[in-house]
Amino acid sequence: MTGPTSPDRAAGRTNGASGRTNGSAAHDPDREAGRELAQLLRRWWELSARDGRPKPTQQSLAGRLGIDQTTLSRYLNPGHPSTAPLRTVELLHTVLRAPAADLPRARALSQQAAATVATRRTPRPRTAPHATAETLPEPTPGTPLVTAPPATTPATPLPESADTPTAPPPSADTPTPPPTATDHTAPPPPPPPTTPAPHPPTPPRRAAARTALALLAVLALGTGIGLGWGTLAHRDDAPAASAHPRAKATHWPLVRKGHLMWSARTVQYLLQAHGYDVRPDGDFGPRTAAAVKEFQAAHGLLPDGKVGDRTWSHLIIRVDSHNDTEPAVLALQYLLDNTGIPTDQTGLFTPSTARSLEEFQRSRHLSPTRVADSPTWQALLTAQGPPLHR
Repeated sequence: MTGPTSPDRAAGRTNGASGRTNGSAAHDPDREAGRELAQLLRRWWELSARDGRPKPTQQSLAGRLGIDQTTLSRYLNPGHPSTAPLRTVELLHTVLRAPAADLPRARALSQQAAATVATRRTPRPRTAPHATAETLPEPTPGTPLVTAPPATTPATPLPESADTPTAPPPSADTPTPPPTATDHTAPPPPPPPTTPAPHPPTPPRRAAARTALALLAVLALGTGIGLGWGTLAHRDDAPAASAHPRAKATHWPLVRKGHLMWSARTVQYLLQAHGYDVRPDGDFGPRTAAAVKEFQAAHGLLPDGKVGDRTWSHLIIRVDSHNDTEPAVLALQYLLDNTGIPTDQTGLFTPSTARSLEEFQRSRHLSPTRVADSPTWQALLTAQGPPLHR
């Protein structure tokens, strides 16, 4: 009989491969979010060659993301179990200029895949197996049986009695030690226990006087220690306060042209809240730098296009339930969600946003006022980590 033709064999191999792929996908539904996310990221990369711009190589793209090429290729491979984290997904969306409508779906897939990985990595309690006769492996025929040497314990002297075996009599060749004077002498009896003589009772007046003197001594000692400690602390704190007059000054991150992701997007949201026409795309480009210079000149600052301590103090907006400008609320919700506190980015200061803000303030030992004031903005910005840039 003749076998199938060459096209039939190719079709058979293709059907078999697809069957294996479908079978693996059907038997592993937990990785569906990771596979869908990888397909979406790869589509962004494949479709990035538009408007006269070539598609970036994986090596150059990995350099802009701050990761190695092998890791990036795993993130873009739907068949690999690696899942891109949320920040990498957002950075890929910005660098590849992917459609804005794909970003919420990509965020949801990244969070779902991360939750699945965290559930898989939860350690299970382990119990130490007991070494019993049932669990020990049987020796192989022909293998010498190795047994552990018996444990040696120090011999405990036993009292002599009629049931205790005595040592064998010495032989004729063994010399007998000469008798000593103590061989036939009975041991002396133990001395009788002695009881201490009772002390005469202390008169009540003398006992009260001793107690009062002891209390006075303790009070005097405590007062002296407190006065001395206060003097030393005052003397040590005065030079420190004069040498470091700005020890409690807040520190704001420096954001400039070329920065990406959270730092650029926060500046863009707050510029929008002040009425500037800036698109919050997470890329601190020439248009954002020009808006920053215009804002600085309007507030009497040096128009250098860099957002530092003085610019931040004028740029931030107090946000609460009574002052909820939409772009400023979006910046607040974005930073809260980026710190790990789940927050819906709706642009509305909802009770859920207020609870997330209070949770963050408590975690940073701030007053839980549910108001995004200057210390809260500064803590939110410093909690994001170092700024990303090109």
